[in-house]
Amino acid sequence: MDSKSTSISEWYRGRNIFITGGTGFMGKVLIYKLMLSCPNLGNVFMLVRKKKGVDPQTRLQHLLQENPLKTINEKYPERLKKLILISGDTIEDNLALSTADKERLLREVSVVFHMAANVKFDLTLKEAVTINVLGTQNVVDLAKEMPHLVSFIHVSTSYSQCTEPVLEERYYECSESPEVVINTVKNLSDDVLHAMTPKILHGQPNTYAYSKALSEEVVQKSNLPVGVVRPSIVVGSLKEPAVGWVDNINGPTGLMIGAGKGVIRIMLCEYDCLLNIIPCDMAINAFIAFARKIGVEKPEKPMYMNVTSGSENPLSWGCAVDMGTKWTRKNPFSGVLWYPNGSLTSLKLYYWVCVILFHLLPAYIIDTVITLTGNKPFLVRVQYKVNNAIKLINYYTTKEWQFRNDRMRQLQLELNPSDREVFFMDTTVISWDNFIGIYLLGVREYFLKDDPSTLPRARKIINYLYYADMIVKTLFSIFVVWIVYSYLCPYKQLIATTFDVHEI
Repeated sequence: MDSKSTSISEWYRGRNIFITGGTGFMGKVLIYKLMLSCPNLGNVFMLVRKKKGVDPQTRLQHLLQENPLKTINEKYPERLKKLILISGDTIEDNLALSTADKERLLREVSVVFHMAANVKFDLTLKEAVTINVLGTQNVVDLAKEMPHLVSFIHVSTSYSQCTEPVLEERYYECSESPEVVINTVKNLSDDVLHAMTPKILHGQPNTYAYSKALSEEVVQKSNLPVGVVRPSIVVGSLKEPAVGWVDNINGPTGLMIGAGKGVIRIMLCEYDCLLNIIPCDMAINAFIAFARKIGVEKPEKPMYMNVTSGSENPLSWGCAVDMGTKWTRKNPFSGVLWYPNGSLTSLKLYYWVCVILFHLLPAYIIDTVITLTGNKPFLVRVQYKVNNAIKLINYYTTKEWQFRNDRMRQLQLELNPSDREVFFMDTTVISWDNFIGIYLLGVREYFLKDDPSTLPRARKIINYLYYADMIVKTLFSIFVVWIVYSYLCPYKQLIATTFDVHEI
């Protein structure tokens, strides 16, 4: 049997799957797609931890009442009976599994998708290593005990080696072993770790990228049938579970909301640098197909696949911002504070001047007015959060990488025509302009909960804000001209007097 002879759905028939990170953005899409397109698969065991006082069972029930699993629950309720809750936590020994749950997983599971991770860029070193590296080690340790395991998919990131200008689909050795780093963060105080972090990172921009590189090292040494998938910046869906679906503000989504609401007016960014994004449904389709490939080919060493949009269909940051600005004006959000009209610059001094003039100064003025009217000010706090968020991603908006994605393109060719349509992952077919349009509509409807019926009113408001923006710009321009004129007047008189003297 080879990877071309059996359909993906048929390969998954009767297979029991273990998923970590199933409550996250991509985890939801993975479960949705497996339930939708692999109807004959076995059970899907989903690891869920207690979070913010909410027990795993309650979290699962909330998940089933929300999209995308709500759709499966309405159309194919019998399929969700295969979704089995496993209470546990990746950062605990043995994942904090009960004896019965562990025995069942070892007895039944043949495919593992390890997606659990914290993707924040501002985690402390201890937090990032504990969640992303130790968590991976614990899942690997469990997988090593699974006698029927045929495929282990570890979800990393294309930006796990940011110091490399070209990221190939191969293993990159880390300067320290994961075990040493895990012991280091366990035994040193937070203050000492904070002081040591820049040196430990070895040029990596943040603890997230560093921890994901270390987690790849963990699976590289596992001796398991491993596939490491490295998605680039994952954004809303192209088609599934709904056109433009998204449920978080990670990555460009938060920037688009901030710019569309009129809060972000300037961003430090290289206009021509390539922005490598991939719709979440395409990424998940690649994960599912790659898991099958690993199971069929049984590689002796881990296989790596960059799940990225290739150079054959490039998108620059500048073009993405221009398209986003256009679409947020055509289909504006509700509750817009000002007319969307942001810009990009690569000049740091100019950027900070604009931040002061167009972010902070207006925020202080408006908050003062709000305070005088007896209401609680909020805009200064929002602006500082926005500016801190922009600062965290400046590294990525001012640099460019090349991601080799030969394996992903080859994977598409290996699929039969039916699977190529069902598990679509060809990024060359994407029209970025159209996609950003539907992406923003998806952000509006699914994340911001702006009902489509609010669009006519939002468009009227955006028209009013356009004229208000023009008036303010005109007044500001007049003010600047007046300042310059006032400053130059004494010099004009001096020059005139000098010429009069010479004429005498």
